[in-house]
Parts: sequence; structure tokens; C-alpha cells
Amino acid sequence: MRILILSFLSLLFLLACQKKKVSEVPTTTTQPATTEIVTKPAVKKEPTTNVDKDTINRRNVLEFLKVYGKENPETIVLFETRLGNIKIKLYRDTPLHRASFIFLTKTGYFSTTCVHRIVQDFVVQGGNSENPKTRKFRKKYETYTIPAEFRTHRKHKYGAIAAARDWEDNPKKVSTPFEFYFVQDKNGGYHLDGEHTVFGEIIEGFDTLEKIALVKVGNDEWPVTDVFFTVTVIR
Repeated sequence: MRILILSFLSLLFLLACQKKKVSEVPTTTTQPATTEIVTKPAVKKEPTTNVDKDTINRRNVLEFLKVYGKENPETIVLFETRLGNIKIKLYRDTPLHRASFIFLTKTGYFSTTCVHRIVQDFVVQGGNSENPKTRKFRKKYETYTIPAEFRTHRKHKYGAIAAARDWEDNPKKVSTPFEFYFVQDKNGGYHLDGEHTVFGEIIEGFDTLEKIALVKVGNDEWPVTDVFFTVTVIR
């Protein structure tokens, strides 16, 4: 019996030693026993759109202008000419025309153009020129058009800026994005309401408008000496 007890105690001692040896073996872990928690700064994601800002055309014009308008909310634009400056305010309730005008201003299109038609006591029209860069811009953007945005409270008052358009084969009265006119008639040009989209107005520089209106023109109503624009977005 004593031999059995001693044997049993020896077996327990041997098992305890083996357990101790296993627990003392170092193990490899994927991270240390004490881990410092590091909070990574949030990565700011830039807004993304499906619209390439430099490829507006007649097929994507609505989507493009809606997205561009949201990302470019400016409304104040400055025209610099050799006869003085004109500052205009674009209307937010004609969003497609506003976005298009801001886009073509920022791309530099309007700064390649000049006053190309003057009808004294009626309108001063701009947005065209004989500059090859003007032709290049028009070709690049495929002569897209803008759906009419008539507003009953946006009228052809003195100093209003409105979009030119084709009168033939244009039942929806869509606007050209490239050409515009200022109403120079102090009595307004209200017979054009509902025919052309009014999308802004002069807020400074009426004296410059009057100086431009007095420029000598040829038989085609184009000024004999060009009045070029430098057009920039202010805010």
C-alpha cells in the first residue's frame, strides 16, 4: 500500500512539473500583451461627381450645370473694358443660366470675346469675337444650349442681362450659353419678356454701358473699334 501511495505522489509531482514547463514557454502573438490604442485622424473625402468639369456638351448639359452650380455658388461678375467696368449680379432663381455663365467665365471664354452688336437705345450685345480662341471654345463645348428659365418677376428692365437665342426652329426658346445682351433702353425692353431668359442685372457701371452704346458701329452693328472684355468672378 505504501508503495502505491508513493507511486501516486510521484506521478502527481511529475505532471505538475510538466505543466509548469509548458506555461513558461514564450509564445508569438500578433500584437504585444499591452497595446496602445491609436486613434487615426478621419480622412476627409473630397466630393466626387460623375460629371467631368471640362466636358460639358449637349448630351450632359443638365446634369453638368446642376452639379457645377452647387459647387460654384458665385453670383457677382466683373466686366472690364477700355471704356470702364460693369459689375453684374446673376440670379439664383435661374440656376442653369447662372451656372453656365460662371463656368464660361472661369474657363476664360468670355475674356476672349467683345461687344459685337450695338443698337443704341435698345441693347448692347456681347459674347462673340473674331478671335480664334473664341471659335476654339465654341467647338470644344459643342455649342450646347440652355433650357429657358422664364420668371415672371425677371423682366427686361434697364440694365438687365439676358441670353441670346436662335429664333428659327427653336420652339422651346432655348438659350445660347455664349452670347448675352444688356438692356440699354432706359424704358426697358419688355416686349422680350417670355422670349429670352433674363438671368441677371447690372449693379455697377451704368455709365460704362452708356459709353459703350455710343461707340461707332458698321452696317452690321459691330463696333468699328472692338470693345473687348476681361471677365472675372468676384464672389
